[in-house]
Amino acid sequence: RPVGVEDGYGEVATRMVTLAATQPGFLGVDSARDAEGFGLTVSYWVDEASALAWRRNLEHAEARRQGRERFYEAYTLRVATVHRASSFERP
Repeated sequence: RPVGVEDGYGEVATRMVTLAATQPGFLGVDSARDAEGFGLTVSYWVDEASALAWRRNLEHAEARRQGRERFYEAYTLRVATVHRASSFERP
């Protein structure tokens, strides 16, 4: 639940995606937010070592600190492995 979205949240979030894209093992990101501010962001990494390296990135650590202090009342982090993915798109 974001609390300070108007206070620089978008800039920090955009910077984190840009920075993540430069990290070895980054595969992509999906993000969505509803009108009430509930959001979901999923980043994809080639392996757990790449995801852990991203967690250790100092600029990312600072963004997480700002998130706890400025942007969020609460959040949940889940780390998972995707074993299979599929999609459909109507022609």
